[in-house]
Amino acid sequence: MVTSGQNAQTPAPPLTTSILLALAAVYVVWGSTYFGIKLAIGTLPPLGMLGLRFLLAGLLLYPVLRLRGVPNPTPAQWGWSAAVGLLLLGGGTGLVTLAERQASSSVAAMLIAVSPLFASLFGRLWGERTSGREWLGIGVGLVGIVLLNVGELHATPLAAVLLVLAPLCWTFGSQWSRRLDLPSGLMGSAAEMLTGGAVLMLLSTLTGEHWRQPSATSLWALAYLVVFGSIVAYSAYMYLVAHTRPALATSYAYVNPLVAVLLGLGLGGEHLGAYGWTGLVVITLGVLLVVWPAQKPAA
Repeated sequence: MVTSGQNAQTPAPPLTTSILLALAAVYVVWGSTYFGIKLAIGTLPPLGMLGLRFLLAGLLLYPVLRLRGVPNPTPAQWGWSAAVGLLLLGGGTGLVTLAERQASSSVAAMLIAVSPLFASLFGRLWGERTSGREWLGIGVGLVGIVLLNVGELHATPLAAVLLVLAPLCWTFGSQWSRRLDLPSGLMGSAAEMLTGGAVLMLLSTLTGEHWRQPSATSLWALAYLVVFGSIVAYSAYMYLVAHTRPALATSYAYVNPLVAVLLGLGLGGEHLGAYGWTGLVVITLGVLLVVWPAQKPAA
């Protein structure tokens, strides 16, 4: 992870193979985590499950990196990692998980889809500029999310508030992280998961969450979230935050609902009507507007 963000004069980087692979990881894997979280919290406490998820992911990743000679984070880097981990993992993922007890995954996906808009707004606080086409893509994507969820807006007021606060925490933490002295590369992800996971476990204890015998389904879902949702996708996301523009790094928020719906159709026997299919097409158009490389001016 780099320690400083792109400034307003820096041109958008090209879509390299690494960036495309990272986008594929956050698009597909994080889209499936809505379903995975639902399964995991069936018999596991929400905050405790998340804390365990990120602690296990960090404990798997950290020693491997140290054995490969990656430097240990400095005390200051551990502190900044804890702050970013609290915002992203505690405020972002944690609030979504709490909300999913009282809201459907489609509602969660819809409200999290405002992440690119928040990212662009926070980016402007630090001098980054959002192009007109990116604003158009953001608007088109939001329209698609609304179409996707017409008739499916079932959430308590508390869940709705949590799902608005979650992307605020996530995108602010993401943009702030670009200006902090954080460990580079995967060590940054490991440090944030270790510190964020520890904070979530503490919150689980302070809020009096109760643990009971977990089901095999919850354990398998937890294992998937640890390996793919955390180690693979989270590391890919932090790579995108460091190497791409905010609108592109958070464009996963448009594709995740698409993946979540397709999983529901394939595994949950759900039905998708005309509004839903139209929404998926509009979402895809919004992503293309954000992702498609800008034309270079003629020399």
